[in-house]
Amino acid sequence: METMPEKKHLRGVSDKEQRQYEHIKEEAKKEGRYKGREEEVAARTVMKEHGEKGHKKSE
Repeated sequence: METMPEKKHLRGVSDKEQRQYEHIKEEAKKEGRYKGREEEVAARTVMKEHGEKGHKKSE
């Protein structure tokens, strides 16, 4: 039985934003962009959009 890779959950984001994070990260890996920084870039992208939509940072 194959196990799913452990997924990092971003704090304070919706399920939709979490899916966006996973999608951005996987596409970057597949395309070979941001060597070794895929998670960071995906998280920064989602959190930037999260902030622009007027969501407050979780404390």
